[in-house]
Amino acid sequence: MIGNSSFKVGIYIRLSRDDGNIESDSIVSQRSLLKQYVKENNYIVVDEYVDDGFSGTNFDRPAFKKMMKDIELGKINMIITKDMSRLGRDYIGTGELIEKYFPNNNIRYIAINDGIDTFIDNTNNDIAPFKAIMNDMYAKDISKKIKSSLHSRMKDGLYVSGRCPFGYQKDPTNKNHLIINEEQANVVRLIYDLALKGKTYHFIAQELTKRKIKTPASYYNYVWNTKCSGKCVSQELGVWVDTTIKAILTNRIYAGDAVQGKTKKINYKLKKTVKNSSDDYIIVENTHEAIIDKDTFNYVQFLLPKNVKRPDKKRFYLLDGLLYCGDCKHRITIRYQNKTGRSYTTCDYYRTYSKYHVCTTHTNNYEILEHNILDEIRTVCKKYLDKNKIKDSVRDIEFVDNTLKIKKQIESLELTNNKLIQSLDKTYMDMLKGLIDEEQYLRVSENLKKEIENNKSNIDNLKNENLASNKIDNKKIEKYIDKFLSLENPTRELIVNLVEKIYIYQDKTIDIIFSFNNKMV
Repeated sequence: MIGNSSFKVGIYIRLSRDDGNIESDSIVSQRSLLKQYVKENNYIVVDEYVDDGFSGTNFDRPAFKKMMKDIELGKINMIITKDMSRLGRDYIGTGELIEKYFPNNNIRYIAINDGIDTFIDNTNNDIAPFKAIMNDMYAKDISKKIKSSLHSRMKDGLYVSGRCPFGYQKDPTNKNHLIINEEQANVVRLIYDLALKGKTYHFIAQELTKRKIKTPASYYNYVWNTKCSGKCVSQELGVWVDTTIKAILTNRIYAGDAVQGKTKKINYKLKKTVKNSSDDYIIVENTHEAIIDKDTFNYVQFLLPKNVKRPDKKRFYLLDGLLYCGDCKHRITIRYQNKTGRSYTTCDYYRTYSKYHVCTTHTNNYEILEHNILDEIRTVCKKYLDKNKIKDSVRDIEFVDNTLKIKKQIESLELTNNKLIQSLDKTYMDMLKGLIDEEQYLRVSENLKKEIENNKSNIDNLKNENLASNKIDNKKIEKYIDKFLSLENPTRELIVNLVEKIYIYQDKTIDIIFSFNNKMV
């Protein structure tokens, strides 16, 4: 053909995982077809662009980007593909390329099997937009089928994620089954042991970093994009962070249950994912060997609320995170005063909103308070042991069953949030109607949104609290009590295992809520 030598051709080949089993779409098959076409028409091939394993629903493909750059540099002025679907399956993006971008840049585009040639006026070019829509619909249909297949396999207890959770590896004989990676599992066990001792996420993260224990990211060969001074921990090991510790301590996978479907794609064209509600997780119990037994896992969930709220301080306080105001039910914090050299307690709610007189200071000398509380705990424990010495058999000691109370609290908060959301909607409509100005709307809506988010956080905390097992082995409690009574200075681990909360009232009255039912003593 005359003039064909003036075209500088780039042949574009794409194969996605979705159609990788179709022989006619293979890389080899596409290359053979394109080269034969180029030879028959005496075109000059400047370069070949291949995207192997990339979806056509978006244009974030390395070879495609290189081809577009070469167009802008003037290296090629003609593109040939096997068919339009190889160029892309997104009908909007593909249409933009064929109808606008290629003509504006004087690029000739040929899709061999679809009979499309943008330099020739024919009916195939006219129906190109419809072909693009069909290709897009095909991609959407494939996406639905893959999603349905994955969900079905998840419900069967098969592990389908690409990366294994830290502590596990894929079974060499079955890629959908997890087996324990002992080296990593020992780290997971250490993390749970520290949590049982009442340590915070931050403390555990620092301890693991200090011990130079490799992080999950280090095992996965994650590359840090940070500048590090000579004092940094080796990037080969990595730095443990609070969020990693929390993820490990709250993941049921370590108790032997498969927990999948935590995220979902926004749609079949985008890689971006969003988190699913925990109600939408696909959970199948006992699908693999547990690293942490279920009793230990549940008990750690019970302890976490006592530990996670404790801020990092220079001074250690045995009762930190367990003290609550008996009048307003908010937390009581412990503060050190440099002038006096003593530590004092203060109601958080009063300290934050003191000008509104919502509560009182609840000031106590912490050292005296701790001494009195430990004495009271000893008294209760001695009564408990004395009473059990009389009994002939061991009986279970139940946790205070507050499941119904928590459920009512959650329902109340959810009802409040629904009303707040309605108020938010009404405020917006008032602004549209001109009843209030934008400044008033922003001020009111900001306060409403903060209150809604705060209620959501409280709901999550209540749900986590309710996950704890309702019973604890009597012998385990006796072990903690024996240790407590034998030590002059008890450890934090013993305290958090014996005490759930301590309420302090303005009149100095103390109410200790034990982890066991002390109504028997």
